[in-house]
Amino acid sequence: MKHCVLGILLCFSMLVKAQDTNQYENPPIFETCENEGVQALQNCFDNQVHALLFNEFKIPEKLIEENYKGNIDVLFEVSKEGEFKVIYVDAISDELKAEAKRVFKTFPKIKPATYNGKKTYKQYSIKVNIPLEEQLVSTESPSNENDDKEKNKTRVEIELTQLEKNAKKEFDAVQKGIKPYTNKAFKSTLNIPFVHSDYAKFDRSMNLVGTNGHTASKPFLYEDVSNYYDFEAAKEALIKDAGTWVERKLWNEHLVQIQSKDYWFTLDPILDLQVGRDTDADFRLTFNNTRGVYIQGGLGKQLSFSTSIYESQGRFADYYNRYAETLKAFGPDPAIIPGRGIAKRFKENAYDYPVAEAYLSYSPAKFLNVQFGHGKNFIGDGYRSLLLSDVASPSPFLKLNTKFWKIKYTNTWMWLKDVRPEVTEDGAFLTKYVANHYLSWNVNKRLNVGLFESVIWQNSNDRGFDINYLNPIIFYRAIEFETGQDAGNAIIGLSSKYKYNDNINIYGQFIIDEFSLGDITGGEKSWKNKLGFQLGAKYFNAFKIKDLQIQLEYNQVRPYTYSHNTIVLNYAHNNQSLAHLWGANFRELVLIGRYNYKRWFGEAKFITGIRGLDFNTDDDAFSYGGNVFASENERPFQTGVEIGQGNKVNVLNASLQAGYLINPASNLKIFANINYRSFNPEATTISTFNNNSVWFNFGVRTDLFNWYFDL
Repeated sequence: MKHCVLGILLCFSMLVKAQDTNQYENPPIFETCENEGVQALQNCFDNQVHALLFNEFKIPEKLIEENYKGNIDVLFEVSKEGEFKVIYVDAISDELKAEAKRVFKTFPKIKPATYNGKKTYKQYSIKVNIPLEEQLVSTESPSNENDDKEKNKTRVEIELTQLEKNAKKEFDAVQKGIKPYTNKAFKSTLNIPFVHSDYAKFDRSMNLVGTNGHTASKPFLYEDVSNYYDFEAAKEALIKDAGTWVERKLWNEHLVQIQSKDYWFTLDPILDLQVGRDTDADFRLTFNNTRGVYIQGGLGKQLSFSTSIYESQGRFADYYNRYAETLKAFGPDPAIIPGRGIAKRFKENAYDYPVAEAYLSYSPAKFLNVQFGHGKNFIGDGYRSLLLSDVASPSPFLKLNTKFWKIKYTNTWMWLKDVRPEVTEDGAFLTKYVANHYLSWNVNKRLNVGLFESVIWQNSNDRGFDINYLNPIIFYRAIEFETGQDAGNAIIGLSSKYKYNDNINIYGQFIIDEFSLGDITGGEKSWKNKLGFQLGAKYFNAFKIKDLQIQLEYNQVRPYTYSHNTIVLNYAHNNQSLAHLWGANFRELVLIGRYNYKRWFGEAKFITGIRGLDFNTDDDAFSYGGNVFASENERPFQTGVEIGQGNKVNVLNASLQAGYLINPASNLKIFANINYRSFNPEATTISTFNNNSVWFNFGVRTDLFNWYFDL
């Protein structure tokens, strides 16, 4: 029935249009058409109507997503008062009908049509094509048949093709595709920046009895953690009332955040501005001045990317500066800042250390994630890791995470540098490679067991990156024997975690760098027993205080672990250990308390232990097993090897930190920290000295990685 009505109305409108050439009848007139000739008034009216429709009409989002193509028929009237009124609309959806009526309501009031000089109403019909198309109408009437043919010929020559018309709308379509930002990162394949204090916020949620998550291989993906922790709700709980753009960007939002149906990205400044005082230093102040940019994004649901670029100058506590200079690489640069990279001299006693980290993360299937980038990785549930830690500088890596059933399997390949003068060739640092397997298995609702295997090799015989180690499921120890016993350094390990209840977890690690059953059972404490273990516990909501976490951890590594008789095959990168910060030959006890309340946070840390260092004197140049870079062939004895042998050092680190989260989107924090360090060796040497200092510092920091000042 509605089509019949439309047909009658359309016929009526055509009858009205047929009288447009009558000298006694004029069409409605827009203000911009008043200077047109009588015969051009109708064309001008048509052009104005089409232009207003094209500029004002908004196609419903649902139809854009469905790539709908069709049209809308609209019958409208210009009243005696010059007002536009929609009489009838025929469209596929109510949304299109409503939009057509809305657009016509925005039309301006114009001069009404006239007949014999009297005002009258006039009705018209128009077809609106979806997608929208510009509809051009000539504003001049042809003067004769020849002119008309010539104009038509010219029109054919200059008229855009449909493809060209669509192309001209491409930029506007991109603009129209921008949507309000909705935190797509929280469900993406992006890594959550690995910061111990931030991971503590969702640690309990991932470790509830009965969950099937895997918590050792870090950093975590947002899409994995979102199964256990509601990031959106956590952020909403922290939202501040912010009226202006500046307030929103300061307290709640990314500086730049753009999102459409198929992509999104954010941009934030990076700041780490600190000032402090070390009571044991000759200089007056410590400082750090980091500026940078942090970009994250996603293309579709499967591909994400992140990059962070830092430009930094700093001077730290005296003990930290001295340690950084012991890591010095070959060449003129004076230091390597631990966990960051090679540093140039800045002024007299400070450092300039640029750093860049980036990665691509792609999940072609639900069970598989592939990452390639330049950054850090960590394996373990503790504060320290004896398998793979984040204490060394960033390095290139390729990582595969595979999840199925009750298993998560992580393969990591890394390209590392040995930067010592003795292994440098033609001024270039030596390249070596690491391949890691880590298999995590949830045996039941409470028990998790992990198996670790790693091999490190150099470019011996110009073999470069050995393709044998690309196999993600092969046993590396077998490859090591195939390529030559001294061609690589293999390490194996075991990890475990037991959920006593929802609030208490017990975890541990066991590492074997070399194993000789005869030497172990012989009871002579052979140097070949290159072993280490970790035992720890976490107490969530401690003493029934919500969001209070207490962590207790013990670490022990025997002398010569992670070292090798071929010294370039040590388990290290950029003169820094790939496992524990202290290398080997130590015992350590760690106690940490963390608390979060809304945007406030606090952390107390107590670390004590003993270390066995070398003397490095003319009289005693032996390796006592603490320095993973020294050859194990330089040991002073074969048996009677004990932890703490050599230059025994008692170490105490205690720190207290409190702060406020300024912006949860960028993780910008303001903080104050006090750190006490006592380092008392039995013998003072050039590289080992007494230190008892208190280091105060405060500042503002974009928290994206872990600083380890507990040397």
